[in-house]
Parts: sequence; C-alpha cells; structure tokens
Amino acid sequence: QHEFGFFAALPERNFLDFLHDIKKPLIVAFHTVLPKPDNSWKKKVSDIALACDAIVVMTKNAAEILHKEYGVPMEKISIIAHGIHLVPHLDKAILKQKYGLDGRKILSTFGLISSGKSIETTLEALPGIIEEHPTALFLVIGKTHPSVVKHEGEQYRRFLEAKVAELSLENHVKFINAYLPLNELLEYLQLTDIYLFTSKDPHQAVSGTFSYAMSCGCAIISTPIPHTQEVLREDTGILIDFQNSPQLTTAVNHLLGDKALRKKLISNGLQRAIHAAWENTAIAYARLFQRLISGKVVLRYAFPEINLGHIQRMTVNYGIVQFSKINKPDLDSGYTLDDNARALVAMCMHNEIFEGKRDLVYIKTYLDFIEHCLQPDGSFLNYVNADKVFTEQNQEVNLDDANGRAIWALGCLISKQASLPMELVHQAKCILKQTLSHLEMMHSPRAMAFAIKGLHHALSAAPSWQYQRLLETFANRLVQMYRHEAAAGWNWFENYLTYGNSTLSEAMLCAWLTTDNPLYKNIARQSFDFLLQHTFNEDGIKVIPNQGWLLKGQERAHFGEQPIDVAYTILALQLFDEVFEDKRYREKMEIAFNWFLGQNHLHQIIYNPGTGGCYDGLEETQVNMNQGAESTLSYLMARLAIERSFNNQETKLRSVGIQKADGKARNMELMLH
Repeated sequence: QHEFGFFAALPERNFLDFLHDIKKPLIVAFHTVLPKPDNSWKKKVSDIALACDAIVVMTKNAAEILHKEYGVPMEKISIIAHGIHLVPHLDKAILKQKYGLDGRKILSTFGLISSGKSIETTLEALPGIIEEHPTALFLVIGKTHPSVVKHEGEQYRRFLEAKVAELSLENHVKFINAYLPLNELLEYLQLTDIYLFTSKDPHQAVSGTFSYAMSCGCAIISTPIPHTQEVLREDTGILIDFQNSPQLTTAVNHLLGDKALRKKLISNGLQRAIHAAWENTAIAYARLFQRLISGKVVLRYAFPEINLGHIQRMTVNYGIVQFSKINKPDLDSGYTLDDNARALVAMCMHNEIFEGKRDLVYIKTYLDFIEHCLQPDGSFLNYVNADKVFTEQNQEVNLDDANGRAIWALGCLISKQASLPMELVHQAKCILKQTLSHLEMMHSPRAMAFAIKGLHHALSAAPSWQYQRLLETFANRLVQMYRHEAAAGWNWFENYLTYGNSTLSEAMLCAWLTTDNPLYKNIARQSFDFLLQHTFNEDGIKVIPNQGWLLKGQERAHFGEQPIDVAYTILALQLFDEVFEDKRYREKMEIAFNWFLGQNHLHQIIYNPGTGGCYDGLEETQVNMNQGAESTLSYLMARLAIERSFNNQETKLRSVGIQKADGKARNMELMLH
C-alpha cells in the first residue's frame, strides 16, 4: 500500500532495493497518482512500476494517468475500488434521536482534519443555508491529521473555531474531535442528510471518506476531484466548484428542500457504490493474487454465519412482506402465498438444525397465513395487499405454482413432527386434507413437482393412500411429459428450460424414494444430469436467466440470474448427493453456493452479510440491491442445505486458503468472509 509521504524518511534507493529484494510476486497499490509529473517524479513512479508484477489503483482516472503519462502498460494495472462497508441503513430519525440530534437537518464531513479539506467553504456557506433551513447542523467529525499537528499544531482547527464565532454559527456547527469507533462513525454517516466533501486539491486521486459516505446512504455534494467526477453524475450527486461557498449554499438549500431528489440521489449512489463493498474488493484482490501465483490454484470461500435478521425485519404479525426497498420492508407491496410458503419451509429447516424457540413464532405466523389463503374449494389464493385483502391479480394469473408451493410447505412442516409442537403439525395436516379435492386439478409441471415434494415429506411422517395416489398421479404425468419431449441430446420434460427447473428432477427423485419405482429414479437422474450440463461451466453456476428461456436447439440468454433458481439447484443437489453419494453433486453444491458469495460473472456478492438479506438479482452489469422476501428466503434455504450437508467444522466462518488442484495447501491463506 503506497503513499509517497509515508516513505519520505527513507532514502529512495533503500525503498527500491527493498522492492527488488522481494522474491515473491509483488503488487503495489498506489493511493496517489499525480498528473503532469516532472522528470524526477516520473522516474520514481516508473522505477516502482518496473520493480513489481502488478499495480493497483482505485479509479479509472488514475489508471489512465499511469498509462498515458508514466508509460505503465495497461495490462500491468488493475482497478480495484476503495472498499466500503455494508451497513444496515438504519432509520435516520431513530439515529438522530440516539445521538441527541432529533429535529435537525444534518450536514456532515469527516476524516483527519487539514486545510486541504477546505472546511471553511462550508462554514461560509452556512449563513445562507440557515436562513432557509434554520434547523441545519454541520458536524465536523475527526481529529486533526497527525502530520498537521506535528508541523503546525492545532492552528487550522483554531482558525475554524474562530470562523464559527465570527459568523455566529455556534448553534449550527458541532466539532466531534475524536477517533470514533467504526460502528459509531457509520451511524453518524447514516443519520446525515447531506454529506459535504469540499477538498480544494484538484489532484486528490481518491477519497475514502467520500466512498464511506456514499455507502451509508448520504446525499452528496462535492468538489470535482477525479474520484468524485468519476462516480457522481447528475442522478447520483451534485458537483460544485472548488472553494465556492455561494454554489454550496444554493446546492444545499436545493437538496434540503427536495426530499424526493435526495432519495433519488441516495438510491442511485448506493447502486453505483455497491461494487466496492469490502467483500467485493477482497474478491478482486484475491483474483489478482490468483492470477499472479504460478500454477493452477483454486479460490474457495468461507460460509457466512446464518443471520435471520432481515427475515425477521421483513416479517410482521400477519406474514412476511413481499418486497423491500434496499433492505427496508416495503409494506405497501403486500404479501404472497409464495413467499410465506417459502418462509415456512426455511424456518422448518432452521428449527430442525438449531431448535430455536423463536423459530416457532415465525412458523406459526407463516402457517396461519397459508391457512388464511385457503379457499372453500380447497384451492389457495396468492396475492394479498397491504390491507390484508385479496387482490384482483388472483383472478388474472395462474395460481398453480403458488398452490404447489403451499403443499410443499405443509408437507415439510408435517415431516418435522418429531421436533415441532403437535398443534402446529395438526393444523398443517388439517389444511393439507382440505386441499385434496382440488389438488388433482393441477397440471402445471412445477406445481405438480412442488406438490410431489410436499406429499413425499408428509408421507415420511405417516402413510396415507390418498397422498400416495396423488403423488403417483403427478409423477406419472411428469413421466408422460418426459417421454413426449426427451430426445437425443435433450433429456427434459419440456422443449425449453425456464425457471425452477431443478425442482422437476428433484420431484422425480422424491417420487422414487416414496414408491421405489425405478422409472422415476432413472428419469430423475437423466434429467438432472442433463440440466447440470446447461447450468454449470468452468467458471461456476449460471442458471437459466429470466431475460430469456433456453429453447431446444437455440442459444441461451446470459443475464438476469435469480437467487431462487440457484437455491432450488442447491436443494436438488443436496438430495441427489444424499441418495447417490456421488461426489460430483456435493462439489457442485458448494460451487453453486459460492454464486451468492461472489463466484459469478460480476465477481460480486449477492448475499449481504451486513443485513442478512440477499439481493434480488444478478444483471449484466450490476446487482439489484433490493432484498425482497423471495431472494432472502432462497439464500437461507441454500445456506441451511449447506449447513446440513457439510460438517460443523466446515460450515463455521473459517480461513480458507488458495489451494493447488491436488489439494496441497500453499503457504498463503485468504480470509474471504
């Protein structure tokens, strides 16, 4: 990690000798890249570049300067953004109350204080801001830079304090002269309404404080250093000229007066910043290390701790809310049978492993919701609005899949009767019994597959000729579909691959486990192995995306992958691994789970360990940052399947090394958590 000032006390030759003496692959990360270098400065940078195997910079601008003005080959340069923290995006009003700032419009800046931050630019803008927004309060967070203290003491801070007194701003400026603990700093940023970055150095290559502010959901007004020019657009922030207090006054007043604009800038800013999460930065560095290390190596990921926080936030007394805005439940989106069925499955899985008493509260909530959706004819409705009223959408779309998922959830609960209160099991059995008259009318392949899974689970708890007959009816229908469509090179039930594909093969395996009919087993394995050929490649898993199904004989689409399809694949792999004890299934199970942790085409996390939520999708150039019920529950089911299949030592957070393909560990370990 290189910053020129840090090495000022070292003779330059000593530093270069040190670099040349290092025998291992060497990477230098430049924190500063100055444009228009003189010959002496250019030689310093060129000598460092020649001594290393790779150079890391944090912005495209810095990479272009290194290449065009210092002559460093582009193939030697990697751009890895300054890391940011994933935060839970707590409610600003609650945080303001916590820190005694309720009722105030908060402006803030933070970092090691020096004159280069030009904080006086904001102080001189404040009178015009206060005139329109009398509750405005400017927080100046941070100690004076140690180098500044060493050379001039607290002269700059005294200057700022005098400026506050001169402008009578004592009630509108607060200095927090401390090194704050990280969690406290991040909370101050989360309660900030507008973050002000007023550096007066046009050559400042990158700002970590700016990055942190963007990740914490601050609307940002900034001077145009290269980093902010690269990140901020008209829809992500506001740029002002250097040391221009009147412009700052106008910009702050405009933003404070337009809440909708602030929300838009925050949302867009978060979307632009998420690729720089420390987890993603770690992956980028690991991939660079991997490239520089000679010999074939394998990068592995640690399994995150199980975190129910986001699911608990998404669940109210009535059920689990359908959508979220980032990680905040969108109560207006209402509820679905689909999501509450998935939630019931996930919490039953969790309770089976951990036997948590709180699990029972959630299981009861989701089960009651399913019962609420049950109709007199034995069918279920799916869509419920925020007022707990069934919507017209229930009459406009086919609800078979939702009905099938409900059967899956009920059967899953019944199968856990040894570890659940009997009143819950009895309630689930009563609901399932009422659906029998309607079930046979289902013909959607995936609806029948979900129903087979549910009936298989229910039959594992107690025999029932009615359940057995229905299961065989559905399995035989899938057999007929398979026989109709299967051909050389196409071992599938339909002439296309769409969503939830692995559920069909898994259902056929469940049917074999229940009936011992070898035909079901053969079709299960043939179809699943065919599917795996189309969803795994040398880079990992790539499920059929929602931007276009794979039609027989045609090319597949590549973007729009959904967490739910990855999760369904993992659940199927778990069952196939248990039944056939084929290590290929177990290996693919871990590879598929790594998709959530960054082994995907963007090399970005899909699971957010800061919230416990899961992003709603992986698109061509970005992730969908909303963390709705479907995605988060899908991740949880996948994580619980991993917990069950891998022993406890493997599933704990652990240091996982880069390993040679032969399994022999190298000396270097990477902490990818």
